[in-house]
Amino acid sequence: MSFDKEKVLQLCNHLSKNTLMQTLEIEYIDAGEDFLVAKMPVNPRVHQPMGLLHGGATVALAESVGSAASIMFVDPEKQEVRGIEISANHLKSKREGIVYGTARIIHRGRSLHLWEIKITDEEGNLISLCKLTNMVLPKRAS
Repeated sequence: MSFDKEKVLQLCNHLSKNTLMQTLEIEYIDAGEDFLVAKMPVNPRVHQPMGLLHGGATVALAESVGSAASIMFVDPEKQEVRGIEISANHLKSKREGIVYGTARIIHRGRSLHLWEIKITDEEGNLISLCKLTNMVLPKRAS
């Protein structure tokens, strides 16, 4: 089976409708066989009281892109993905503009996926470094 970037991006953006990802204006913009990229605007909607990008919003971007990336490696008809652990080191602040989350696979097992997610700004500065572990489960009947 060949990789179809446009199909992946279309699916990820479609699944974001009426979710936290839509609320935070997260948009999936690039994909490859072992990575996925999303962007999120930095504005007062995602600020903490000091006018900076909220760490929770940063982690929401990281978990969103890392979880969506695992979908590229499963059969959505038969399997589901659940984030089971996430960690984040916030290295630089951001007041406005755009941040990008790039998830790259570190370990792709049958039941666990480990992702490194780098949150960067428009100039490529590292804002946060995150690690996400996803569990792959059999899909439950609705």
